[in-house]
Amino acid sequence: MKRISVYILLTISLVLFSPLLRAATPNVIFILMDDMGYSDVSCYGAKKVKTPNIDKLAAEGMRFTDFHAAASICSPSRAAFLTGAYPQRAGLYMGINPKREAHWFLGLNPDEVTIAEQFKKQGYTTAMVGKWHLGMQEPFLYWHQGFDHYYGAPENMSHDKRFYDGKELVYKNTPLEQLNSLYTERIVKHIQDFKDQPFFVYFAHNYPHTPYKAGPKFKGSSKDRARGDIIQEADWGIGEILKALEENGILENTLVIFSSDNGSTSPKYTKPYSGTKYVSMEGGHRVPFILYWKGVIQPGVSDVPVVAMDLFPTLSELIDAPVPEDRIYDGVSLTPLWQGGTIARPDDEPFFYYNCENLQCVRVGDWKVHLPRTVEQIPFWAQKKQEPLQAPRLYNLANDIAESQDLAAQHPERVDAMMKLADETRLKLGEFKERGSEQRATGTLFPEVPILSNEKQDWVKLPNEEKGRAKTEFKRRK
Repeated sequence: MKRISVYILLTISLVLFSPLLRAATPNVIFILMDDMGYSDVSCYGAKKVKTPNIDKLAAEGMRFTDFHAAASICSPSRAAFLTGAYPQRAGLYMGINPKREAHWFLGLNPDEVTIAEQFKKQGYTTAMVGKWHLGMQEPFLYWHQGFDHYYGAPENMSHDKRFYDGKELVYKNTPLEQLNSLYTERIVKHIQDFKDQPFFVYFAHNYPHTPYKAGPKFKGSSKDRARGDIIQEADWGIGEILKALEENGILENTLVIFSSDNGSTSPKYTKPYSGTKYVSMEGGHRVPFILYWKGVIQPGVSDVPVVAMDLFPTLSELIDAPVPEDRIYDGVSLTPLWQGGTIARPDDEPFFYYNCENLQCVRVGDWKVHLPRTVEQIPFWAQKKQEPLQAPRLYNLANDIAESQDLAAQHPERVDAMMKLADETRLKLGEFKERGSEQRATGTLFPEVPILSNEKQDWVKLPNEEKGRAKTEFKRRK
């Protein structure tokens, strides 16, 4: 009888506490869209597309209204998500382009510790599906950064159209109209294959970055032409992923994260904010961010300011993976938010808007100052979208989200204090043509070759002997 009683008690205990036991090692699927603006999906204000599955994540999870990517272009933004550091700190502040002589030999330094490596340390199976864009040379690829599996088109399609399954080339030219279905099928397969073990899937979609084509079932399905069609198709894919989690009995043990690397290229999709991808207005940095974990994260909308660098400490804490102590991080864990608490970030902690190697804005609370900048300091990709500034401009985002009313003259002391913050940060994280004291090394094949971010303005001016192997090896690659 005693043995039976003990057995019954043990069984009851396991039933009662099984959600906690499962929650100790949750699966994680991180969905990162490409060039999706703040108002690109229904739950953030879109009117011409229907995104019921993303809306489900938002309605049944935590939707954030003040989330900022760390950069307004692809490569540095992705580096920040994966490393928990400003791109400048992690050494990858430029947009990597394998067709560009100044950049083809650069990438995310293999010494950087990524989220995937944190999961690997804890015994997780890790997989990446989609766009990498952090260097295409062998030392910088995904399997050196913690991923067991890779599937997808790793580059911007305008740079490189190839599509891989692991190291095997599947398509020389990615079939754009099949992209959503290919990605969905592979992630569903991963869920089926990994369901009995903890897993981390980084789904870095190539859409709605151009070029794109909707699949046959979705052509003409939206009220926003082809772009709307592929967003609706991507939403369908997310629905299939959620369905696979449920059918395999692991939905309640999986955290799903949804976001974008930067704002849209069109101001139509960054409303109500001004600016787009490439610039430091809110529309370039403020993007959707949703945390969905059925039964664990209670539904709600949060206006707490959070940033891309928060993902690394959040997930590290979630899986009990110690954060390396030999480097500086720029984020905090968000787990207190879904436990009814507050995060460990002071209200007055600044956020720094870098555009490449140029610090362009500082935000403290609701105040945001745009710093003076010359034409030379503006990256070539942004020179048609923003102007040089002779003097700082100050905006209050609480009542001026369009950043249209300059209050610098009314608040000179505030401007001075924020300018001082900027000067201190430049010394640590760098500035135009100047490395910072806290900048980690950029990954490079050729340590002797200068690392310049503004190719058209600076690289072309270098003599060939300084370009060295970057130039001679680049010619051999063609």
